[in-house]
Amino acid sequence: MKPIRWIVATLAAVGCLAGPAGAGDWPQWGGTADRNMVSDAKGLPDRFDALAATARPVGGNPRRPPQDPPSPATTNVKWAARLGTQTYGNPTVSGGRVFVGTNNGAPRDPKYVGDRGVLMCFDEADGRFLWQLVVPKLPQGGQFNADEPGLGICSSPTVDGDRVYVTTSRCEVLCLDVKGMADGNGGPFKDEAACVAKPRDFSVTEEQGEMVVRSEPGDPVAIGPTDADILWRFDMLGRLKVWPQDATNCSVLIWKNYVYVTTSNGVDKSHAHVPSPKAPSLIVLDKRTGELVAVDDADIGPRILHGQWSSPSLGVVGGRTLVFYGGGDGCLYAFDAEPVPGKGGAPGRLRKVWWFDCNPPEYRVGENGKPIPYKSRAGGKDKDKGAGRGPSEIIATPVFHDGRVYVAVGQDPRHGPGAGCLSCVSAGGTGDVTRSGLIWRATGVDRSLSTVSVADGLVYAADYTGVLHCLDSRTGQTVWTHDCESRVWGSTLVADGKVYLGTEGRRLLVLAAGREKKVLGEINMGAPVYTTAVVANGVLYVASQRWLYAVQAGIGPRSASTAKSMAGQPHPPAGEAGDA
Repeated sequence: MKPIRWIVATLAAVGCLAGPAGAGDWPQWGGTADRNMVSDAKGLPDRFDALAATARPVGGNPRRPPQDPPSPATTNVKWAARLGTQTYGNPTVSGGRVFVGTNNGAPRDPKYVGDRGVLMCFDEADGRFLWQLVVPKLPQGGQFNADEPGLGICSSPTVDGDRVYVTTSRCEVLCLDVKGMADGNGGPFKDEAACVAKPRDFSVTEEQGEMVVRSEPGDPVAIGPTDADILWRFDMLGRLKVWPQDATNCSVLIWKNYVYVTTSNGVDKSHAHVPSPKAPSLIVLDKRTGELVAVDDADIGPRILHGQWSSPSLGVVGGRTLVFYGGGDGCLYAFDAEPVPGKGGAPGRLRKVWWFDCNPPEYRVGENGKPIPYKSRAGGKDKDKGAGRGPSEIIATPVFHDGRVYVAVGQDPRHGPGAGCLSCVSAGGTGDVTRSGLIWRATGVDRSLSTVSVADGLVYAADYTGVLHCLDSRTGQTVWTHDCESRVWGSTLVADGKVYLGTEGRRLLVLAAGREKKVLGEINMGAPVYTTAVVANGVLYVASQRWLYAVQAGIGPRSASTAKSMAGQPHPPAGEAGDA
């Protein structure tokens, strides 16, 4: 069966909030807690040879992985590491390690067979595989469709010291030891063998208005030195009665001792009913223990349009630290980052400070005064922006920059293109700021899954139809646009005077950052790129569906030892479904 594509386009200290990410590590989605995809790194290349690095001839069959050692003659590729067959997780680089989510299409351990979610950890220096987290899928049945076949772990992990935090495809939040099991089981969680085992029986049903989870553990697996060391686990499905739609995805935010997590609560298979409207949309966990600290008080559940996949961001406004969140109802929310303590052992409250409807009024109500249905599909050509005019949720991550928040609305890519909107909102205020907080709107931006980059007075925003927009950050006026000639799921990265953007059309585009449009490079990746490029310690990291590339300017012919090392990487069976 052809794989179903899904996004999820997907934390450091508070001191990193202002300005671009430094030239050092990239420890979280967006680089810093404001999630602005901008780095001050220098000397990055505008071209590299991805096909030579993995021994794939131009025009070759991407469904058949290479069986021979990669070519030792490639340009600007430091190393390339084999992933699964579908990769939507964005790389995180911290402490000499590179983390990325993928699936189990190219198993690295024979004890883990079949469809699973995987988080891989590689050595930053040479791409050597260190360890992996492998979790079983959530079986679908009835109205439950929370873990699409073929999808792996979609979230970008967050590294904080010697711990890495990730939401898995099983709707759980895990805190892992960055070293894996190589230095033993650190605990206090000791049940990794059962946690990663395939359940013998599992089902989720709605009975008399309540969500019921039934699960019978499977046979434990033997844990080895290349497995993940789980320090604590929080099961959102069981603890919060969350009903995810299609996928669970959140790149968690860390501030002080708090972990902020999107629950991915959404509709069921009917796409019209929210089985768990009372479940929270945003929660706070204790980063040390995984205990539930607080839940949001925005009551988004009853208004969810489809699903919730936006990740939270952070900013300081008027001396107060706020958490920004894009809701499944199409509204942008700001919460006080400091939770209100609960009473009598109950979880506390994440207090809503303000909210902003990111859908213009005409997207919600038609000229006849009747609500426009959410399922207003686009028709005709792929770029027919006149169709699909209805409200959308927020999938992109809100970006905080210079007292403003930037975010676009969008929908599941299977809904096609349609009316979108990029909003620039004042980060101050209280209550409903839909009118008072609006600085500008750009309705020329179609439905979008992408998080923006803001740098030097310009906003770079990609939409799903494949148009890259460069806008004036002060006014929202279009400076230039570029047709990527392919759909876009990932986000822009601005670094070294360049804009990097991956496309579904197997290309990584490189344009000059600035008011004059100039295409600098177009790299054939040999497979779709649904992820976002990141930069750490002078190296650019780009993940295609099958490979993770570490790219560095000035790298010439590869040594024989490096080529031999790469040749030992695992490959899926011949004839498997792949990138197409």
